[in-house]
Amino acid sequence: MPQFSNLTVVNHPLLAHSLTILRDRDTSTEAFRRHSAIVSRLLLMAATSNIGLEDKEIVTPLTPATGQQIADRVVLVPVLRAGLAMLNAAQEFMPWASVGFIGLERDEKTAVASTYYRKFPQGLAGREVIVVDPMLATGGSLIDTLDALKKQGATALRAVVIVAAPEGVTRLEAAYPDVPVVTAALDSHLDEHRYIVPGLGDFGDRYFET
Repeated sequence: MPQFSNLTVVNHPLLAHSLTILRDRDTSTEAFRRHSAIVSRLLLMAATSNIGLEDKEIVTPLTPATGQQIADRVVLVPVLRAGLAMLNAAQEFMPWASVGFIGLERDEKTAVASTYYRKFPQGLAGREVIVVDPMLATGGSLIDTLDALKKQGATALRAVVIVAAPEGVTRLEAAYPDVPVVTAALDSHLDEHRYIVPGLGDFGDRYFET
């Protein structure tokens, strides 16, 4: 298996358990959604492990105390539509984060994505921008998203994906070696249809039951 300097594969028993359920073709839609949220939360916790904190003076029921709060302003950017599943999970413990959106539609014959929607918060420079997209296959959609965010002024970027293919990570590392990627699994390869193997099928179709 190739080694990538920009890739972190998170190892955790709960993550391995839920990922196996996501991969299983017999998993129900309800279970798929539930375990997608579990995997997304665990990955996002790993991806945000080094964001900035600042002291905050509070008063507990017993005494004044010094606590900590998030100092960095976070922006979540799901890649439509599958990224919405990860956004829902992220907002449960980061409800204060700003949200941007980008819609990319992949041509099934060429696997090339075209943008049909884009809406980002203003003032991205200096903010922690986290792109969420369940599948990193060819890398084209993620690179297009990073391109768009860079043009909008984003300077601190990272990506969280559930499953990645070596081909996509290689392409992303060449284009954006400074963007860290957090994933639950680096899979074997892309098949002739550019689907991740072993993968988990079409994430959006399975999550939204379409």
